[in-house]
Amino acid sequence: MKSYLKQYIDGAWVDSEGGAVYQVIDPSTEQPCTEVTLGTAADVDKAVAAARSAFESWSQTSVQERLDVLGRIMTEYKARMPDLAKAMSQEMGAPMALASMAQAPTGLAHFSATAKALAAFEFSETIGKATVVHEPLGVVAMITPWNWPLNQICAKVAPALAAGDTMILKPSEEAPSCAVILAEIMDAAGVPAGVFNLINGDGPGVGAALCAHRDVDMVSFTGSTRAGIAVALAAAPTVKRVHQELGGKAANLVLEGSDLATVLPPTVAGVLANSGQSCIAPTRLLVHASQVAEATAIVKSMMEQTKVGDPAEMGQHIGPVVNKAQFDKIQGLIQSAIDEGATLVTGGVGRPDGRNAGYYIQPTLFTDVRPDMRIAQEETFGPVATITSYANQDEGIRIANATEYGLSATISGDPAAAAKVAPKLRAGLVTINSWSPDIGAPFGGYKQSGNGRENGRYGLTDFMEVKTITGLPGDVREGKPAEAGA
Repeated sequence: MKSYLKQYIDGAWVDSEGGAVYQVIDPSTEQPCTEVTLGTAADVDKAVAAARSAFESWSQTSVQERLDVLGRIMTEYKARMPDLAKAMSQEMGAPMALASMAQAPTGLAHFSATAKALAAFEFSETIGKATVVHEPLGVVAMITPWNWPLNQICAKVAPALAAGDTMILKPSEEAPSCAVILAEIMDAAGVPAGVFNLINGDGPGVGAALCAHRDVDMVSFTGSTRAGIAVALAAAPTVKRVHQELGGKAANLVLEGSDLATVLPPTVAGVLANSGQSCIAPTRLLVHASQVAEATAIVKSMMEQTKVGDPAEMGQHIGPVVNKAQFDKIQGLIQSAIDEGATLVTGGVGRPDGRNAGYYIQPTLFTDVRPDMRIAQEETFGPVATITSYANQDEGIRIANATEYGLSATISGDPAAAAKVAPKLRAGLVTINSWSPDIGAPFGGYKQSGNGRENGRYGLTDFMEVKTITGLPGDVREGKPAEAGA
């Protein structure tokens, strides 16, 4: 079992003040695989003080200095890719093929995209007789989930570094090892002490303390809408910026008359990838009544051909979900659909055949799903798809928008026809005949899926303050003064 019992604060690995040891469970075996120390409010105070002190100098660095640091991080990251992939596979159940070819590389891609955005970023502009400048925001607390752990960590760490901010990261206690390895990468890359700090911990012990801390200027949170509300409430008394990417319940609006055999496989793949543990998984298939039977046959075949297997093994299979709580939640949602009258086409409750241990879910498909059913409203986070019929396009769009979420939506069908539908979908991301985002383009949600944006130039901007300066001499105002420290 791996042991990571220290916290990374002010450029050193230090003991926690009063933290308790927590065992991470391998979801494929239900046995402990890693132990970490859950931090305390005292650890948070130390990390915030280190970040506040480091901000004074880091915020004054030039663009080139920050680009150099990002470059060194990417070099070190590449060398640790196998370690990162193995850690995620063991702790959150991603099969090694997915961990090696998607989970770990996605984190690196964020650093690369951020470096490009930083190199091209305009730090000042003239509006009338005023100069508007972008400046580092301050100390950022980052709270990240377990499902795509490095993706969400690096989507915050990279732009915060590029913006000139300092930070404290609290990763999920369910998948902590990749964050520890990232801290080792930061250290090896020469990130100055105090700029990046890591505290392992849980929400009540570390997350709440970070959100409420008076010397934290921003909280960037990715997780459930329920937890996001708690984050916002804890942060409210200090009026800090709260940046959130929350839950999703993406529709897959299949346009009438589409060639289903062509358009469905690449979009339904998003329901199965990562065992369904993606906030943008397009689980709600909305199909014209005339094509429901054909769509059902295609998706049923995809579900039944999907193998469920050991995440430690290479291959094109899906692994378990992350823990018992998620397993039980998904089982409950599957049972609720049966109880509410949906038709179970394939899959269902219980583990797949041959699996007597581990948090494995059967790839599952329901038809005859009404929009008001729990399975159509609540985020499932497992390899479970539903089919709901619509009579005309307007009804399909209404059903697509009829949840409290608005993170993403998918359209399957002719791209020209989809272009006319996309503006009518209330979601921050709309994908056509695919389900994944562009890592350089803004990512974030409408409604209860959050606020703020990550990725590329938009993500960089969200980690900065905007200042207006009036009364500058004309030659200075028109000359686009460089960012602080350049």
